[in-house]
Amino acid sequence: VQLQASGGGLVQAGGSLRLSCAASGSIFSINAMGWYRQAPGKQRELVATMTNGGITNYADSVKGRFTVSRDNAKNTVYLQMNSLKPEDTAVYYCAAKDQIDVEDMDYWGKGTLVTVSS
Repeated sequence: VQLQASGGGLVQAGGSLRLSCAASGSIFSINAMGWYRQAPGKQRELVATMTNGGITNYADSVKGRFTVSRDNAKNTVYLQMNSLKPEDTAVYYCAAKDQIDVEDMDYWGKGTLVTVSS
């Protein structure tokens, strides 16, 4: 499975961005896709995930501001980020996994940088 993310960039605080991630390869095995992020000097953390069945999981820090969605026909996952804050600045990684009941993700894309200026 290959994951290709796009959509990062520079935005002012309060602004919005939408990230996209297209999956290719042996995608039939995927049962969940989502986003993680890693800020400078911090560990990588969960942002949001969505199963094939539409069950979502969000980090508390992004609830109400970010929305994860999927287009299964296009094998693509999106992250709509609204009301961005400087603390959202990070490299955002697209990820996918085969088993829903396993915490770790199996596949990772290259990150896309999101910078939120104050």
